[in-house]
Order: sequence, then C-alpha cells, then structure tokens
Amino acid sequence: MLQVGQTAPEFSLLDQHGKPQSLADYAGQTILLYFYPKDDTPGCTKEACTIAEVFNEFENLGVKVFGVSADSVESHKAFAEKYSLPFLLLSDADYSTVKAYGAYKEGDGPEHSPQIARVSYLISPDKIIMRAYPAVDPASHAVEILKDLGWDSNTQQ
Repeated sequence: MLQVGQTAPEFSLLDQHGKPQSLADYAGQTILLYFYPKDDTPGCTKEACTIAEVFNEFENLGVKVFGVSADSVESHKAFAEKYSLPFLLLSDADYSTVKAYGAYKEGDGPEHSPQIARVSYLISPDKIIMRAYPAVDPASHAVEILKDLGWDSNTQQ
C-alpha cells in the first residue's frame, strides 16, 4: 500500500464508456481513487452508492472520483447505469494499476484468483498521496473522506 507523501503512480485505464483516463489528464485536481473487488456485489454496490449519494459534495470540493476494479468496460457500464453512478469506473483487467497502488492481494481458495483489496487514496493536485485508507467500511467511507477534506455535514444541504 502506498503511504502519505508518496507520488501517486501514473495510470491510463479505460472508463465505462471505453474512453482512456489517466492521472495526467487531471493534473491540478484532487482525486479520490478507490479500489473495489467486483461490480454489483453487496459491499461494492454499497460503497459506490454511498459515494454517489454525496457526489455533489465531492464536486463542490473540487474532487474528481474514480472507482477501479478488474471488471471489464462492459461490466462497469452496466454497473454504473444500474445504480446511476455519476463518476467514472476504470477497468484494470491486467491489475497493473491495482498492483502499483498496493491494492492487489493473492486470492485464497482452490483457484487462487487474484483479488482487489478495498482501499482508497486521496491524491493532491500535484500527484502526492494526501490520505491512504487501508481499511474501508463501504457504508461510511464516503462521509469519512468528505470529513477529511474539511466538509461539515451540519452546514450542507
């Protein structure tokens, strides 16, 4: 897992629309890059939907949100449409970005399929890791990040 103060690794991945997205494309912006195991599973759906519920607050704070998993572009498109997700989902089928960000873990069980740890990073406008979240609670993570960004839920609509 990356540590606060490290430079965020560059990436270039396809979003749910098949359009390439890279960290360099968003120079000068704060990024929330969150890694999740699989589209349309209970925990991942909960996390995505809670981020979607407060997405306007992320936008108001100038934060660009990306979800990353190894699912296909087509799977991401279906997941985003099913839940009306207002942010981009990035497909990392070869796990290169997942590995670069320390979100890769060896699978257990008979097939030993690779897995993605539920971790998130806040990346500063100059590509430095501002916050690392190694243990994410899907139900409360979005609000936790907003609070870390200085958001006060008592003053928001």
